[in-house]
Amino acid sequence: MIRGHFALSGLILILLAAAHAAAAAEAQAGDAKAGDWIQLFNGKNLDGWIPKIVGHAAGDNYADTFRVENGILKVVYDPEHYKTFDGRFGHLFYKQPFSHYHIRVEYRFVGDQVPGGPDWAFRNNGIMIHGESPLSMDLDQPFPTSIECQLLGGRGTGIRPTACVCTPGTRILFGGKLSTSHCMDSTAKTYHGDQWVTVEVEAHGNRLVKHIIDGKTVLSYEKPQLNERDPHAKKLAEKAGTILLEGGTISLQSESHPTEFRKVELRKLEE
Repeated sequence: MIRGHFALSGLILILLAAAHAAAAAEAQAGDAKAGDWIQLFNGKNLDGWIPKIVGHAAGDNYADTFRVENGILKVVYDPEHYKTFDGRFGHLFYKQPFSHYHIRVEYRFVGDQVPGGPDWAFRNNGIMIHGESPLSMDLDQPFPTSIECQLLGGRGTGIRPTACVCTPGTRILFGGKLSTSHCMDSTAKTYHGDQWVTVEVEAHGNRLVKHIIDGKTVLSYEKPQLNERDPHAKKLAEKAGTILLEGGTISLQSESHPTEFRKVELRKLEE
């Protein structure tokens, strides 16, 4: 009982520290004018970010999965803790939600996938936008209800474009029609190897979202919304009083392949 008390106290302290850091970042974001770039990742630590990993409460960065080393935000799977992946999908949430914004991320895949990771998760990560709070997720929920800009790396041969879209608990309008596909490819090229890639997402509330590579729009869709056929998403819709996603959290994934991020920056757009 005493051990449980200290564990709970530790989690509360983690959440309070993150909330304090997020408040400072939110003040920075609030002071920034539309068009000014805000560094969501400060290059030093995970201040302002909250981890949520399957089987662990929000704020518990199991096995230091998300860490900062030499100015790089890394997704790392130490073998003493990850002998096998065992479905431990994770997300690192920026505390402040956003609605109308342009986010730019520089990422790369490195090393080998964790044993037991699903084949589709090979060189696979994501920028989750318009997402729910990590505190509203179920303990064993693998993905937040959100829209994913899917980051993919090539397998050495063949075509595997990056900046695709996936819809955990959500739906989008593609070409003016409600899509029933969970994921859709972009027109981006395939990036093989461990090279750095810059991807951008423009989110205009619940109207329009664009995925951009090298200044070119490679995918666009409209009306991001909750999928009421998903039980968890249905609860979120009932609480919000609407299925339309005007905005929400931003998070980076840990899906079983080591990934590095050297820049995560955002600028607010006019509403």
